[in-house]
Amino acid sequence: MKVIDLRSDTVTRPTPAMQAAMAAAEVGDDVWGDDPTVNRLQAMAAERTGKEAALFFPSGTQSNLAALMAHCERGDEYIVGQMAHTYRWEGGGAAVLGSIQPQPIENEADGSLPLAKIAAAIKPHGPGLGAHFARTRLLALENTWGGRVLPAAYVTEATNFARSKGLSTHLDGARAFNAAVASNVSIADICKPFDTVSICTSKGLGTPVGAVLVGTRELIDKAYRWRKMLGGGMRQSGYLAAASIYALDHHVSRLAEDHANAQLLAQGLRKISEIEVVGQATNMVFLKLPEAHAKPLETFLAQRGILMQGVYAARLVTHLDITHGDVNRFVMAVSDYFKGAAK
Repeated sequence: MKVIDLRSDTVTRPTPAMQAAMAAAEVGDDVWGDDPTVNRLQAMAAERTGKEAALFFPSGTQSNLAALMAHCERGDEYIVGQMAHTYRWEGGGAAVLGSIQPQPIENEADGSLPLAKIAAAIKPHGPGLGAHFARTRLLALENTWGGRVLPAAYVTEATNFARSKGLSTHLDGARAFNAAVASNVSIADICKPFDTVSICTSKGLGTPVGAVLVGTRELIDKAYRWRKMLGGGMRQSGYLAAASIYALDHHVSRLAEDHANAQLLAQGLRKISEIEVVGQATNMVFLKLPEAHAKPLETFLAQRGILMQGVYAARLVTHLDITHGDVNRFVMAVSDYFKGAAK
């Protein structure tokens, strides 16, 4: 029986066509800069996002970290959401490895950071009182955030405000293509307001590994050095880059299928009275489960080849390995569990 894995969109397997593209890739030594497939991916990513340059990374976490280190020096500070991935879910790398102080702000329900709170968090620079503070250098946002698309008008307002205060801007765009497809705009539109953007190809786009950092030539050149220091200098990485090229060419528009399946999933689960669907956006569904049933339900489903987890308050994520039929099977299994529990 096929395993249905709704834990994340990172769990996908390469399609046969993607595997063929990887096997056929022309490679060189990327540390020397002569892997033609990596170079092709970077040129493609820069062109499609409307940026000057791009850099291939093994992971989104490393891509984000290298970007933060390109923007900030030791003792500098970046403003970020309290629940942002770069702050909460990436091991504290900015502080530990970059000596960059995070200044977290509580996210609004839509993922935005209130401009008034951003303004209040910016520290004074210069001699005297300014010497007491870390220098505020960067505003980091995230799109999508908990599956939600960050409002375009807010992004424009926030990035313009940041620049007016002398800050640069970074977007953790791990699922930026989901945001673009859901908003019916180009990926360049999503990336335009930011100096740098990190995009994971190993999430919604379904590659086995990889992320691309795009931005100005100056910042990408800085990130290149940090990538090497962080252990991200790969050799014949064209085999991995080929997967990302294939994904950019074949897996972007189909993200709409994942969004539709997430809507179908939420609709089905709303019919089960014991469950509260607390949110659904793009390819994510969030549930509130009765505490007494959370772990038993997870075990019940696992015994039937269905995987979910409650780390993200029972977050379910659709992806290219999840079909309409898989969604129906999941809903039926959850319904069966609660019917049995009621007996």
